[in-house]
Amino acid sequence: MRVLVTGGAGFIGSHIVTTLRLRGHDPLVLDLVPPAYDAEFVRADVRDPGAVRAALHGVDSVCHQAAMVGLGKDFTDAPAYVSHNDLGTAVLLAAMADSGVRDLVLAGSMVVYGEGRYECPRHGVVRPGPRRAEDLDAGRFEPHCPVCDSELTPGLVAEDAPTDPRNVYATTKLAQEHLAASWARCVNGRAVALRYHNVYGPGMPRDTPYAGVASFFRSSLARGEAPQVYEDGGQRRDFVHVRDVAEANALALEASSTPPGACTPYNTGSGTPHTVGEMATALATAHGGPLPVITGEYRLGDVRHITADSHRLRTDLGWHPRTDFTTGMTEFAHAPQRPTA
Repeated sequence: MRVLVTGGAGFIGSHIVTTLRLRGHDPLVLDLVPPAYDAEFVRADVRDPGAVRAALHGVDSVCHQAAMVGLGKDFTDAPAYVSHNDLGTAVLLAAMADSGVRDLVLAGSMVVYGEGRYECPRHGVVRPGPRRAEDLDAGRFEPHCPVCDSELTPGLVAEDAPTDPRNVYATTKLAQEHLAASWARCVNGRAVALRYHNVYGPGMPRDTPYAGVASFFRSSLARGEAPQVYEDGGQRRDFVHVRDVAEANALALEASSTPPGACTPYNTGSGTPHTVGEMATALATAHGGPLPVITGEYRLGDVRHITADSHRLRTDLGWHPRTDFTTGMTEFAHAPQRPTA
């Protein structure tokens, strides 16, 4: 299969290209920067219609990884996020419609859910509203029941949960899925959105506000500094290894079971939640210190708990994560990071 991998020079994209090659496919990388490995490469911006149409010639499927990622700095990033993520996706899908390419795997994100699944002992499953700055300033980090103010128990989020993006990045990732669904209906195409949870592993970018929390901590350790853990470190996340995510992309590209005319979402997580504090400690211990520092600081657009139920991906596509948390963090503690451009 000839696969166009947008963003194929990036962290996740480069692992996808490697996995596709190992499975006998023929990847073509489209990116703004050349990959740090030997690959067939087109230097182009995914927002350039002519370049994208040319790159699609002879392509069977598209794996769309190109995006501006992370929570960013502040709301002044909003135009850049919308341009890179939503305009870029629209240009790509228009070119695919014109070129007759009808298979798409999209890099989605768990951030489309907002807060995760919560259960109140009195009112069952509830959806807490956005956390308030005054609560966070006072160190009250846990969401409470919007009806009775009881403490909530976090659980796993399934794909049928309501979406509730709570920052600009999350909003653009949901818009990408809506665009993909509209494209699929219009052209009877097949689209899969892999809603990545917290992806980590070798080759993560360093020293950038647009990387994930694992990258922040690894960058600190590389400088000999203690990882700075926000809130109280009790935020629950699902840390999934990048090689497992790359395999999920390959399986989604190869699958014939996902229906045409729709965008099918799949949670892509390890299925084993850990707190951010646990992750920082595991990483620092494997690295040889220094141990993390709990700061009590927060980012207003962040959520408290978000962990995945990835059962559908396992059932439909036969995917199973291969790298456990301890093994993955030990490897990542000593793996090289990629410099920022």
